[in-house]
Amino acid sequence: MKYTCYGHSCFAVEIMGKTILFDPFITHNELAAKIDINAIKADYIFVSHGHEDHTADLVALAKRTNATVVSNFEIVTWAGKQGIEKLHPMNTGGKWKFEFGTVKCVVAQHSSCLPDGAYGGNPMGFIFMTDEGNFYYSGDTALTLDMELIPGVSSLDFAVLPIGDNFTMGIEDAISAAEMIECDKIIGVHYNTFGYVKIDTNEAKMQFIDAGLELILPEIGSTIEV
Repeated sequence: MKYTCYGHSCFAVEIMGKTILFDPFITHNELAAKIDINAIKADYIFVSHGHEDHTADLVALAKRTNATVVSNFEIVTWAGKQGIEKLHPMNTGGKWKFEFGTVKCVVAQHSSCLPDGAYGGNPMGFIFMTDEGNFYYSGDTALTLDMELIPGVSSLDFAVLPIGDNFTMGIEDAISAAEMIECDKIIGVHYNTFGYVKIDTNEAKMQFIDAGLELILPEIGSTIEV
């Protein structure tokens, strides 16, 4: 699979010829200024929760790409009111077989409201199970013992976890999460975008190495094979 980093918690994964975009927040992110949002392709847009730093570009991208928006019932309902036509509501514990593979929604411990103050429902994480590989995107979350259930759902090739602390897990908790989900290849998100989540990336990588894990921090705009 190809993983493209768009900054903060926005990234895309190509699976079975489909492009799945996650938590679109680009135009308001100064670190992603070089990204041309009009060049981004998406067949699906998955949204972990409603906060603006995960949904700021959702409406514009969904309308331009005609992507199917997948999220919890409340966010999908809100998106429909914004004029987005292709929608797929899900909720925690549920799974669905899409054309690229099966996705299961899992618990995330966080808060959620939409940019206009509307109720954003419960945040979620996603486990993707496909013929090209399996991965877990936790969304914004605290460390939670529910993560111990994930290896029973799927063995993972990689996981995408927040590491910026303050609003989500920090490095230490992300390492504990990696151990709980039994995954040694972690792609970090939700760090360095603004003051509250700035970290020492070299120190973070060393802490992961010391724990026998790999922390991957792609450059914004770069595409890597995972």
